[in-house]
Amino acid sequence: MTRNPQTRTRILDAAERLFAERGFDATPTAAIADLASVPKGLLFYYFPSKTDLLRALVTERLDLDPIDTTDLVAPGDPARTLLNVTRRLHELQEASEVRRVIVWREERTHPEVRARLGDYRRQLQNIVERVLGASVIHPIAARRLRTAAAAWVAIITAAAPSATADRGSDPREEPAGLPELADLISAGLGAPGA
Repeated sequence: MTRNPQTRTRILDAAERLFAERGFDATPTAAIADLASVPKGLLFYYFPSKTDLLRALVTERLDLDPIDTTDLVAPGDPARTLLNVTRRLHELQEASEVRRVIVWREERTHPEVRARLGDYRRQLQNIVERVLGASVIHPIAARRLRTAAAAWVAIITAAAPSATADRGSDPREEPAGLPELADLISAGLGAPGA
């Protein structure tokens, strides 16, 4: 039997929707197969277990590679740059149940989700470090830049599940207190030699 990419995508789409609505444990594979309009046996042909389906979902749909960082950098304004990255991240979360709901709900009970979320945070930290470094107009120690990026990622990923609720439905709105935290992180970058 030849694997059909569209069938696989339909299964992943159905799983994403149902895992977000019901949670992983409360979603039977029969419901996923029904929503994807495939026989249950075909679901297991593509994904031998429900855990394999969850693993594929977070592996393939929790990725930051397509982020174009050029429009995120605000030269001379690291705080604005941090907020730009966060706004873009929230836009991506709004477009994906995996980013917005599933990983945050399932990370505590599924080691494969927790591991993938760790990879996601490292990937995000690399992006933040890169754009933050591009926004600073004076030389800065790599260690200080790395620490600032790590602090920002900790702030924005710790707030990820509740941030959407705090902002309402508009991903362009910044959660309360975030601009002040961006200013604080930016101030920690300091002037050369500080």
